[in-house]
Amino acid sequence: MTDHELMGGRLHVYKRENSRYWQCSTYLGGRNRRMSTKEEGLAQAKDFAEDWYLELKVKHKRGEMRDGKTFREAAAQFTREYEIITQGQRNPQYVKEHGRRLENHLLPFFGDKLVSEITPGLVQEYRIYRREKAMETRGKPAARNTMHQEIVTLRHVLKTANRHGWLTFLPDLSEPYRASGKISHRAWFSPEEYKKLYAATRRRANKPKRPRFAWESAQLHDYVLFMANTGLRPDEAARLEFRDVAIVTDEATGERILEIEVRGKRGVGYCKSTNGAVMPFERLKKRNKPEPTDRIFPKTHFILFNKILKEENLKFDREGNPRTFYSLRHTYICLRLMEGADIYQIAKNCRTSVEMIEKYYASHIKTSLDAAAINVRRPKNPKKKSKKVTTKDKDNSTH
Repeated sequence: MTDHELMGGRLHVYKRENSRYWQCSTYLGGRNRRMSTKEEGLAQAKDFAEDWYLELKVKHKRGEMRDGKTFREAAAQFTREYEIITQGQRNPQYVKEHGRRLENHLLPFFGDKLVSEITPGLVQEYRIYRREKAMETRGKPAARNTMHQEIVTLRHVLKTANRHGWLTFLPDLSEPYRASGKISHRAWFSPEEYKKLYAATRRRANKPKRPRFAWESAQLHDYVLFMANTGLRPDEAARLEFRDVAIVTDEATGERILEIEVRGKRGVGYCKSTNGAVMPFERLKKRNKPEPTDRIFPKTHFILFNKILKEENLKFDREGNPRTFYSLRHTYICLRLMEGADIYQIAKNCRTSVEMIEKYYASHIKTSLDAAAINVRRPKNPKKKSKKVTTKDKDNSTH
């Protein structure tokens, strides 16, 4: 291969054996750059190479040389991979939420940036941008959990870029200036409050305010009992079909329970209810005369539910946390803990982790504390009385 040096050795013009055109190359901006001159004559190739090199120098000085993949390209790759790899393992709606966050918030801000240009400082600018945008459109900043989910999506995209070699290392995405947040327990219904709630929904089911509300009132009553005896998430219950539920006799207790095939944010899981969920399920089948593929709860009744909560003064717990349909799941977990159920079995049945239960539920359940272990007392040893030795005793001891 014939090679000629120009610009003090910073530029090379060369010809490969199997090519009739001269090539040029240089090292600039941290990488090797090559270009075909498309010239067969050496003099013309040198002229082309010098012009090309000087143009690159100007672009580099102006900061116009941008090499690498953009965030938009990395996001497209992440979306393609995530949908295929997590198929059947993640709820399709959960997968779509990543795409929604990218389209609505992340791509407008990061889209044309190179992944190598995304620094902790730029991520902090994004947090400020999101806060200002939310204040303009909604009059209040985006919720902390909303921002957390957007940063999770951002991290997924950057990890994709890192796996493909487009990013050498992941930037620090942690939130600065953040104080340690107080871990507050989830809003739930104590045993007395739960009895008050289902008594109120039963009265409404037996005597609806208007005849046209009879079906909705009966459905809500069975929904409350079903949820508080299964621990399902509201979105899991909304997707539940009659063919997903079977009434069986539990071998260990001899009681009739429900075996439920759950489709939620963690894919397909399984749940075994308490005996208290069987009668509501039987009433739902009798009332609706469904096909196997019909939804058990085809309609949400949150307006009626909230109205009953306000009438019974149950909408907020003592710390001001609002109660929602999710509070029925929290009630299920807390009541099982209070009755001494194994925390690992509860976590499996609710498709969550022991750490989550210990963090948000078990910490405020008084029955999880063993008073006998806490108030244990070490037996006191009687103090030995020391005998005073007199001078006479000392004399006697020498004989």
